[in-house]
Amino acid sequence: MAKIELAQDKLIDLARSLFNQFQEGVVPYIALPSRTKNNIEYSIEDDVWVYGGQETLRSVKTVRGAKTILKTVHMAELLIKEHLQNNRGSTLREIYYISENWKMAKFHEQAESDRLIEDLEILTGLQREDFHIRPEEYGAAVFGPLKIKEQTRRGERELHCQEDVGEAGYKIPFNVDNVKFLDHDAKIVIAIETGGMYARLIENGFDEEFDALLVHIKGQPARSTRRIIKKMNEELNLPVVVFTDGDPWSYRIFASIAYGAIKSAHLSEQLVTPSASFLGVQPSDIVKYDLSTDTLTDQDIHALRNELTDPRFKTPYWERQINLQLELKGKAEQQAFAGKGLDYVTKTYLPERLSEMGLLK
Repeated sequence: MAKIELAQDKLIDLARSLFNQFQEGVVPYIALPSRTKNNIEYSIEDDVWVYGGQETLRSVKTVRGAKTILKTVHMAELLIKEHLQNNRGSTLREIYYISENWKMAKFHEQAESDRLIEDLEILTGLQREDFHIRPEEYGAAVFGPLKIKEQTRRGERELHCQEDVGEAGYKIPFNVDNVKFLDHDAKIVIAIETGGMYARLIENGFDEEFDALLVHIKGQPARSTRRIIKKMNEELNLPVVVFTDGDPWSYRIFASIAYGAIKSAHLSEQLVTPSASFLGVQPSDIVKYDLSTDTLTDQDIHALRNELTDPRFKTPYWERQINLQLELKGKAEQQAFAGKGLDYVTKTYLPERLSEMGLLK
């Protein structure tokens, strides 16, 4: 109940600050950090990437600014009256459709309402889960030697993420604060981009042979996925490695786990696992293991060059790998290892890479 009251108080404070600006003769405005790669900086204290000092002002001086602030107030009212006071919730998509009844304050597209919810997170210092907002889908999963307790609306349940689940694994809930780790025999967490590779490792018994917790991140990982990976790293004291395709878009998947995403840099402390390491597929793996490749597209090349100017990728390792990929003009999927046999990835590649990284004795 304390969290509900805190969220409600924060939203009321926001409305009160706008009202006070009116009362004091100040043109009402809201100040927010600029959400660009030029305004993220490394926090030595917290070991994460956060927003810098550049700000964007939303003011009622313009029609566009006035409408944005009107939408902000409508959103705050919805969250207080419908969500917090009634202990109910909505998906991001539902909130977009709810605004259809707001006349002048309706959103033009869901991306607009999603950004406004992020604004409220920044302004209040809370997370959307505190406002009872959930994503449309969050079906990432965990498989491995871990016993948990989950608090649900229908009571508590305990289960083992190998023994009590099918091969799809334990489905990660959108609010991982409701999950408590009870016991485990794991030595490492492997976050895996594709469902095919996740299934391959389970089928080949990699979780049992190497005491690994396998996390299917389903492409770009949802917040709940990043939070549970961070929770495993911190509470279970387990190393985390990220196994993705070898292309610029997959490197950004790794970055969202280890460095933080630009649009959610205000939540880096809650979402980011700074000690996470990139397992592969590396551009150097394409050469070492003679993997089949696809030709880089113009979009791929543009994305790689952008990453070379991204402060999160400004390390000798990433500059070397990205420049090598530009030279190779190729990219490789995780499934490229299947060309060498269905057991190659679990019997050869992963043991060799993990040994190189000092994670296998």
